[in-house]
Amino acid sequence: MAKEKNRGPEKVSEVLGGFLKKSGLRESVLRAGAVDEWDERVGEAIARVTRAQGVREATLIVEVRSSSWLMELNLMKEEILRRVNEGRTEALIAKIVFVLAEDPTR
Repeated sequence: MAKEKNRGPEKVSEVLGGFLKKSGLRESVLRAGAVDEWDERVGEAIARVTRAQGVREATLIVEVRSSSWLMELNLMKEEILRRVNEGRTEALIAKIVFVLAEDPTR
C-alpha cells in the first residue's frame, strides 16, 4: 500500500464538498438552500404572503396565505421558478407546488 503524500491542510469547504458529492447528497443540500433563499429570490411582496416549507426531490413546497394569492402565484409559477434557479449552473428546482397555509397568519 502506497502512502499518500502529505499535501498540507485542506479547506473544510473542499473536504465537505467532496464528501457531499461522493455521497450523493450535494444536490439535496443545494436544493434545501432554496428554502433559505426564498424571500430574497421572490421579492418582498411575494415573501410577505408565502413561506417556503421545504424541498422534496426537486419540488419546492410553498405555503400561501390566501386562496386569492394561491391562484395569482400559480399564474406566475414559471417566472418564480426562473427566479429560484437564476444564477445557478444547473436548475436545482424543477417544480414549485403552492399549498394553502393552515394558519393564514403564518
